Amino acid sequence: MDKKSVEDLEAQFAELMKKSPLAVDELVGLVRSAPAGKVGGWVASVLASCEEAGDFTNAFLFIQATQDVIAEAKAPSGAVIRASLRKMTKDRLLISFVDAVGLDNPARPLRESVGRLGRLLSFEKGARVLSQAWGLGTVRDVDYFYRRVTVDFTTRRGHQFTYDAACETLVLAPEGHILVTQAADPARVESLLKDKPGEFVREMLKSFGDMPVTRLEELCAQYGFVKTANWKKFWEGARGELRKDKCVEIPTRRAEPIHLKQKAEDYGDDWFTMFSRMKEPKSILSSVREFEALGRTKNLDADHRLKIAERLAFALKAMRGVDDALFARIAFCISDLGLDEVLAANEKLAFACSAKSRAYLWDKLLSGESRYLKAARTLPAREAGALVKFLTKAETEEAAAEAKAKLFAELPQMCFALLAETLDAFKQDAACEAACADLLKTPSAPATLVTLILGRYDSFKHWTKLPHLVVILTHAIALGEGRQGGETLRMQNMIRRLFADQKWLDEILDQLQPADQALFFERFQASIAWDPSTHHMIVIRMTKKVPDLANRLVKKTEIKKIERITSLRSYAERQAAYEKLVKVEIPANTKRIEFAKSYGDLSENAEYQYAKDEQRALMQKEALLQKDLNSVKAVDFADVVAPTSVVPGSMVTILTASGEERVYTVLGEWDNDLDRGIISCQTKLALNMLGKKSGDTFELADAEGNVSTATIKSVGELTAELRNWVKETPAIA
Repeated sequence: MDKKSVEDLEAQFAELMKKSPLAVDELVGLVRSAPAGKVGGWVASVLASCEEAGDFTNAFLFIQATQDVIAEAKAPSGAVIRASLRKMTKDRLLISFVDAVGLDNPARPLRESVGRLGRLLSFEKGARVLSQAWGLGTVRDVDYFYRRVTVDFTTRRGHQFTYDAACETLVLAPEGHILVTQAADPARVESLLKDKPGEFVREMLKSFGDMPVTRLEELCAQYGFVKTANWKKFWEGARGELRKDKCVEIPTRRAEPIHLKQKAEDYGDDWFTMFSRMKEPKSILSSVREFEALGRTKNLDADHRLKIAERLAFALKAMRGVDDALFARIAFCISDLGLDEVLAANEKLAFACSAKSRAYLWDKLLSGESRYLKAARTLPAREAGALVKFLTKAETEEAAAEAKAKLFAELPQMCFALLAETLDAFKQDAACEAACADLLKTPSAPATLVTLILGRYDSFKHWTKLPHLVVILTHAIALGEGRQGGETLRMQNMIRRLFADQKWLDEILDQLQPADQALFFERFQASIAWDPSTHHMIVIRMTKKVPDLANRLVKKTEIKKIERITSLRSYAERQAAYEKLVKVEIPANTKRIEFAKSYGDLSENAEYQYAKDEQRALMQKEALLQKDLNSVKAVDFADVVAPTSVVPGSMVTILTASGEERVYTVLGEWDNDLDRGIISCQTKLALNMLGKKSGDTFELADAEGNVSTATIKSVGELTAELRNWVKETPAIA
């Protein structure tokens, strides 16, 4: 900037400074256009004028509007601004705000300090504020002495925030926010929820921003708009409305956000120009599918069809070897839009033709798995059917038959969604029936196939090659047992829900002959891995449906409760540890909590939080120790004399498979001293020996877990030295 221009600006600034009150907007524009060397002096002049007039409000507005140029010029400093603002007012509340925001803290950017000050100034008594944790609230009071903001929320009245916490967690609620509307006009919100669910969702997106369906559901439940039990029905209605709204984008995946546009797209030349520049494959696919859903792809001219084909080919190439699921979805789109001719006519785009995409998806990975199987696991479930249709859409009958044969050969490797769509597409195909029947006749039938056939048995009972229903039910019972992982765990849970469904169970029993009903009942009754209450409920339901099964109920025998014991020594040690905990450690923790409280605000007090966490751990430890001391009996094993079998309080000599002789002393639960050969009666070794007599054999595991057979050589009573050890009560530090 030349000298004359600077002189002109200085003259304008001098004229503006003569006005009263100050023309803040004009001064802001002048300071923002001033050379960096002039900014500090001019800002200082404006602040000095505001000091003289006691004009805090205009001074803050000026600083707020010029904070970026002040920060760039590094003048005046935050400390100078703080001192100046303090001189402009005698209001203790305003002074407390200025002091609290860290203007004089060189580590805090000026923008952050000014932002905090603006937020505190907005928290006037009666102002409506929003908290992510508590929702909508009303400021009850602002206390300059303790520097706290008190807010009344619907679910928590009188909640106090320090100034710092208020700045970080509270925002002034905008007038159009859905929570403000709910407070001011609950009838309108109720009307939207009932009659216009789509409009309600739009209001939520305007208030909280774009969000996935899962987050929308959480917020609706959190603020009492829609109960979790009613969500599915509500969302179905809302989604139907939103799909007709050109300003709303609903993603294919629940984890992706619903997007609310500012205005509807007209899909003219500007849209195609923007579309031609797109680089992100997912956005390209989403844009084309949205374009297709509006029926715009039917009457496209050749130039526009080529542009769509070119972008889809670009996206397909980008996803090759990167994301097979997205690759498949783009390939479906190309096929659905009939773009193969356009692609084949262009040598550079021919690689994206459907036939080549199919060949890519049929390819094997290094693991030996086909790419389409990997893609299916991450595809949206509703697109699994499109994958089956795409893979089997071949140019000739021979190629189609070959594709189906490949699918049927890989039924065991398919995820549940893909398997369901494959069987649904080919349930009238004899080859599909034969492949499923062969798998169900094997001892380890695929969990997905067992679950699918049983869950939709009415759809497949016309298959004559399937094994008898009771065989499939036996597979299902076995699936319900044991620890599972991944998709098998999901199938296990589905099977358990099926068995607990009264209607399904009745229909299954109706389709079994009496002998098979008995076989099914006995096999299920013998299964021990189900939740006891659920298992009992299903057994009772079976007997009510088929009363004759009651004769096959297995009567449970009472299991004698084994007394829990330990030595006097170990009991004394555990008791001493308990006394130390309640007399030393817990009181010390209580003192630390009281001391930490003296630091002030508990919500931001790390020492207090650490002490409270320690307190919870100590209380839990106390409860466990108390439970153990009440449950376990202290004994001296004096009544164990000349034992003939291994019992707690006996000495055992064993011979290992290699001929080595070892001596163990089996005592109570808490007894363990390997140097003396003392082992707890709860160890695996002791449990394997308990009840054995001289000459009996038992399993002995080594340190690596290898199991061999050992023999009990002799069983005897404790030595005098061990009896003394049992009775000793060593002091605990």
